[in-house]
Amino acid sequence: MATSPVAEVSQQLWDETLGRLLNLSSATIKRNADLENRLAELEVELAVWKQAHATAIEGADREAKALKGRLASLNSQVASMETFMSQSLLVLCVIDGDACIFNDLLLRQGHEGGRQAAQQLTRAVADYLTSEDVHVLGRLSFWVTIYFNKAILANVLERHKLCSPEQLDAFIMGFSQSSPRFVLVDVGYGKDATFTKITEYLQTYLRFPQTQRIFFAGGQENTYAPTIAALQNDGLLGKVAFLEACRASPNYAQKHRLPTLSVDTLFINQRLSPPLRTPPPLNMNGLSPTLTSGGLPTPHSPPSMCASATGRLVDPTLPLHKHSPPPCNEFYLMSCTKGGACKYSHDYILTPDQLATLAANAKKAPCNFLKNGMSIQLDLGLQCPYGERCCWGHVCPNGPKCFHLSKGKCWFKGESMHNVSPHPSP
Repeated sequence: MATSPVAEVSQQLWDETLGRLLNLSSATIKRNADLENRLAELEVELAVWKQAHATAIEGADREAKALKGRLASLNSQVASMETFMSQSLLVLCVIDGDACIFNDLLLRQGHEGGRQAAQQLTRAVADYLTSEDVHVLGRLSFWVTIYFNKAILANVLERHKLCSPEQLDAFIMGFSQSSPRFVLVDVGYGKDATFTKITEYLQTYLRFPQTQRIFFAGGQENTYAPTIAALQNDGLLGKVAFLEACRASPNYAQKHRLPTLSVDTLFINQRLSPPLRTPPPLNMNGLSPTLTSGGLPTPHSPPSMCASATGRLVDPTLPLHKHSPPPCNEFYLMSCTKGGACKYSHDYILTPDQLATLAANAKKAPCNFLKNGMSIQLDLGLQCPYGERCCWGHVCPNGPKCFHLSKGKCWFKGESMHNVSPHPSP
């Protein structure tokens, strides 16, 4: 039976429709798969951005905290600067009164001469600061400190007929009363007492941030050369100006390229010899006075004073270096500039034999100025600033046959420290 045309057309339509549906279904399935893949990619990308956002927020928080810390630090610095500006900056003047003696015309005027000397010194410093165009953030406070041995100074002045002891007392009173910040300190007897105090003064006050300038007058001799060298090594000379008490003062300023204030009319322009006699020593329970030997200066330990008053006797059963703490070589044999910071003792009372032992033992240790780069220093002509006064060894006591030198372990470095006939330091 033949198929009718209507049935054929109907079948064809169904086939076409079914084909379209199959194509549409395949396309839909493919599209869904593409969308699912894209969704997965977007979810991964979203996770990455979320992580980046969290990291950025965390970094921003850290930066904000750091900025707050810096702001707090800056506020603290501003507060400190305001406090610093509210304080008086220090302009100091320290004078070795044993070496720098005021003009006899002022000394003989007594109290009025002291006031005039204080006024002249203040005016000279003020004029210097003005000409130097010193800019400061706060107020300036001017202090003057003079260290001297009053008894010896009075003896010198009287012997040279410059003034009487009564006139000196009045001069000191007039100078001191001219300002509450002007101080005259009698150091009493003791070798290098004035030197030690001024050295400690400079070492201390130069480190103060409030110190604007220190005017230093050390006299006509190179006594303070080691002090100046030590200050230069510590980088502290920038605040120092040398006060030239007379034209014969040491040329510190030219050597170290530092400013100088000349006030030669305020002081006598000559060197006065020390007194012929010193006060007799006190009794020390039978011990003989301290003697010097080997070119060493008179020790600081005065055996003329009793142990109960100034110190203690050493234990004779122990070597000096076994004591706790051992005696300070530089204090007893030269001059110790460490003051209270010294780890060795300044309190022992040593007999001449003990001092000789201390000196002999000190020579077995190399001088700090020479032990490093000895040959270079000698080529440059540099020597120990203490010269023959130095208590430490400048040559090896074992000479050129030193056993430790052959092993490269000798403390005395350099061939020049093992010469047969060493030349003493000038």
